[in-house]
Amino acid sequence: MSDAILVLNAGSSSIKFSLFLERGNALELFLGGQLEGLYTAPKFKAKNADGGIIGEKQWAPDEALGHDGGLAHLSDFLRQQLGDHQLAAVGHRVVHGGVDYAAPVRLTAEIVNDLEKFIPLAPLHQPHNLTPIRLLLANRPELPQVACFDTAFHHAQPAVAQAFALPPEITERGVRRYGFHGLSYEYIASVLAEYDPRAAQGRTVVLHLGNGASMCAVKAGKSMASTMGFTAMDGLPMGTRCGNLDPGVVLYLMDELKMDTRAIEKLLYQKSGLLGVSGLSSDMRTLLDSTEPQAKFAVELFVYRIARELGSLAAAIGGLDALVFTAGIGEHAAPIRERVCQAAAWLGVELDSVANAAGGPCISTAGSRTQAWVIPTNEELMIARHTHRILKLT
Repeated sequence: MSDAILVLNAGSSSIKFSLFLERGNALELFLGGQLEGLYTAPKFKAKNADGGIIGEKQWAPDEALGHDGGLAHLSDFLRQQLGDHQLAAVGHRVVHGGVDYAAPVRLTAEIVNDLEKFIPLAPLHQPHNLTPIRLLLANRPELPQVACFDTAFHHAQPAVAQAFALPPEITERGVRRYGFHGLSYEYIASVLAEYDPRAAQGRTVVLHLGNGASMCAVKAGKSMASTMGFTAMDGLPMGTRCGNLDPGVVLYLMDELKMDTRAIEKLLYQKSGLLGVSGLSSDMRTLLDSTEPQAKFAVELFVYRIARELGSLAAAIGGLDALVFTAGIGEHAAPIRERVCQAAAWLGVELDSVANAAGGPCISTAGSRTQAWVIPTNEELMIARHTHRILKLT
């Protein structure tokens, strides 16, 4: 019999889950899956560690589960799968921890109430991250829960990298650059030495490219600068988010187009990025397959912004020893990696086209001054590790 740690990543209409078993001092994936369409036509699928389907169910469109029903179904399923194993704790991805939460924390009702103040800073994620936490606090108060924050890894950044050029009466209220995707970057930093010891001790830019996309300058395993700032909308164009934007554009939308706050929020978070530019899709696979001029331009803009940010991040850490591509686009879109590496030739990156087409892990030539890697991220394992550590300390 082993202790088990459940990892939950809740979205607006989905719950992604992974279950890890304690094996000595290590954690081993036991199963994982997703509930999606919780408020429309719910679907459930679970796979074992080898990828085999061990559970699957679909509900009718009029059988909305919501988070409550989804969590109840998941609890019943896990109870059957656990057998003699014991659920010891639940670890949650929580996008925003603000200034105060610089490390994972064991959750209480008071802490959850405190985390609600960050909902305006991460409206697409924070309220949904907190939903299953509240449900479990109510239904399983004895079960330890741990919050792991996407902002925490970036607390190591120097003050100058976190600051906006605003008056103190504003910045002292917590208006600063936070950075996100920290759990992904933390995982990459934890395994980089296995791939490239020089980069692990040196200067690396990690590209977390997915529907949400950002980049992080890492020096000797610590975050030094990130493309994302006060919210998870800054930096690169993303699936539906605009990325970097002159604040004057927002003023223009308000004054000239008479858009209110909620309309602007919807535009910038849900109708911009790859979807907004292409007018076709937020999915990079669709855009790469398309012959439509606007689809091609959306891809071109995405790569251009990456190249611009790469120069900025390399400057922040005084040079570059390695690039690391990770997340959905980073791990699977060879044409994007190729274009980015070509744009980074001035930084010493020399692409190995054959290795890139094969998916790496090393996609640069043997003689490349700056190495390029494809390393799959594992935010779930990072959360499980943090949860396991905190459980042992309490």
